[in-house]
Amino acid sequence: MKNPFIQNTSSFIAYLIVWSIITINHILVAKILLHVRIDYAVFDAVIHNALYMILGLSLWYPSIYLSIDKNKIWKTISNHIAGGIFSTVIWVYAGYFILSNSIENKQYLTFLNDAVYWRVNIGLLFYLVTVVFYYVAYYYKGFKEKAQNEAELKSLVKEAELKTLKYQINPHFIFNSLNSISSLTISNPDKAREMTIKLSSFMRKTLSSNESQMTRLKDEVDNSRLYMEIEKIRFEDKLEYVESFDENCRKINVPNMILQPLFENAIKHGVYESTEKITISLSCKKEKEYLKISLQNNFDPEGVSRKGEGIGLMNIKNRLKLIYNEDNLLTFDRLENLFTVNIYIPYE
Repeated sequence: MKNPFIQNTSSFIAYLIVWSIITINHILVAKILLHVRIDYAVFDAVIHNALYMILGLSLWYPSIYLSIDKNKIWKTISNHIAGGIFSTVIWVYAGYFILSNSIENKQYLTFLNDAVYWRVNIGLLFYLVTVVFYYVAYYYKGFKEKAQNEAELKSLVKEAELKTLKYQINPHFIFNSLNSISSLTISNPDKAREMTIKLSSFMRKTLSSNESQMTRLKDEVDNSRLYMEIEKIRFEDKLEYVESFDENCRKINVPNMILQPLFENAIKHGVYESTEKITISLSCKKEKEYLKISLQNNFDPEGVSRKGEGIGLMNIKNRLKLIYNEDNLLTFDRLENLFTVNIYIPYE
């Protein structure tokens, strides 16, 4: 793993700015508090801080090699103590050698000799701060990568779950439609043939958009209307379908095949169980920050409810939660002989 200050231009510039600030403070302390001549103070500050700036870049590699999660804590600490002493000795000696051979002023040389003790302490402090910073940068980068990988994994899992849920609908619908066709093959072959043609058309449209998770509400309603035409052939006057839409609703994107289970549920628990005419109505309007899609059907309260696995409605609920990360986007309302299912799509 490369040093972040070398790898990234902006980070390297920030690194230079930090050492420039340290150098300026070094000059001020040497001039104001220690009364060193300004030219010697500048030379002293530039040499020492430039040396440690270069040395500090190399400390990234022992920091990564001695990572806490890969080594025992005592080994890490002992190695860093040795590293701190070694790097400090190198830094103090290199600075002393350069400056003592460059400046012959006795007053400054006396200052240079007297300053060795506190330079050792500053060198150890620089080492500690640099290593701690590198550890923070290293683990922060690892945390970001881990979070990104987890987010990508969650996205893949979510996509797989959505596809699984959506693909459950197709065999469920085909099974119901083939049952309808089967019941007509003997009693009314012409209608069975018409249903087969419409089913073929419906499946062609469905499969053509099978990879897409989202679709315009207009296209979703068109597909559902074709399904209702298939069932209308079978039930004739016993079934009526009505639509009521705000015009702007048709352009909104909704999950693909989200309405199909609603219609199947209305047919199964409404038309099948009633001897009277059943009206299925689909409506859509904007309600606060949501697009509210409602499917309503009347039913026979005395009819015997057909039991099923509930795949359709649970499918809708799970898909809505996965896509929009909100609960309660699917609600039910049963009033006397009317059953209403509401889907709420966050309005964007």
